[in-house]
Amino acid sequence: MKTVSVREQDAKHDWYVVDARDQVLGRLATEVAHLLRGKHKPDFTPHVDTGDYIIVINAEHIRLTGSKWIQKTRFRHSGYPGGIKPTKVSDELVEHPTRIIENAIKGMIPRNRLGRSVLSKLRVYAGDSHPHIAQQPKTLTLGSYPKS
Repeated sequence: MKTVSVREQDAKHDWYVVDARDQVLGRLATEVAHLLRGKHKPDFTPHVDTGDYIIVINAEHIRLTGSKWIQKTRFRHSGYPGGIKPTKVSDELVEHPTRIIENAIKGMIPRNRLGRSVLSKLRVYAGDSHPHIAQQPKTLTLGSYPKS
């Protein structure tokens, strides 16, 4: 049996909706990153973007375990000396609820051109509505990978 190597133009990309309501952040992020890369498909090719489009809704209702709401801090740096700006995750949920999920998934994707194209297929929304009805996305429950 020969090894199948998928070309970019032959890759099939499906659309899926994942509900983040009451999901633990890390567990949600690992499964979404897995789907974005296309590792659930039998014709996965590491150097080709074979993943699916993922729409994450209800990002404002994400769950963190333990005391991470109080203790977990994200850091940004302006590039100037002393320009580090810490932000608690609880404050970030109020201002930018989608950024928590985007950053968690971004940390699990390769840091190269392929990773940037994979991340462009992620859509995160704070509420339970999204503008991608025309793509006819399928609802996906976490823990059960789609059949290819």
